Amino acid sequence: MMDVWAAVPVKSFTGAKSRTASILSPEQREILAATMLEDVLSALAGARRLGGILVNTIDPTASALAERYGARIVTEGALDGHTGAVNGMARILAAEGKALLTLPGDIPRVTSAEVDAVVGSSLSAPSFTIVPAHDELGSNAVLCAPPSSVKLRFGDDSYFPHLMAARAAGIEPTVVRLPGIGLDIDHPNDLRAFVNAKPYRRTRTLALLERFGF
Repeated sequence: MMDVWAAVPVKSFTGAKSRTASILSPEQREILAATMLEDVLSALAGARRLGGILVNTIDPTASALAERYGARIVTEGALDGHTGAVNGMARILAAEGKALLTLPGDIPRVTSAEVDAVVGSSLSAPSFTIVPAHDELGSNAVLCAPPSSVKLRFGDDSYFPHLMAARAAGIEPTVVRLPGIGLDIDHPNDLRAFVNAKPYRRTRTLALLERFGF
């Protein structure tokens, strides 16, 4: 097995989570984005099967959080959107002979055990493992070994295109469904689903949303 590194792209917290603007103020959304990222970093730092963590960002608050959890900060492609930032990290890890496990910073119910389950499900290289979003539209975790094995392109409807891209590259994708990784927070309905999710998990994000009145 190749050494697997987590790769987390983080946009600027300013203006974050704009699709929740109908129920959260700009300041609340910035705090929410930072709190969710900390929950994700905590889970990654506790995973046993990861070789390390990369965070691709130019946001100083995100960089400080990442360093607190032992992550390595990079900026290649940081201004080129989610896909550009992931591909920047893929190039770095490919040059170092490592595998890439990319996850977003807005899946605060992720656990260390789920991260280890994704890594443990990966087959010998070349391989492609994916965890879909709860609606089976987004790609909430993708493990590429090596990082260049499948062309990655993220967006609101990337799950099935990623399956097709893997098969076009001659790789049968491994699909792993995990509730924590699967629940990303983009819309007001996602916030409500997160607050009501079972089993109960006392995350930083849940405590924050309770303070916000959810």
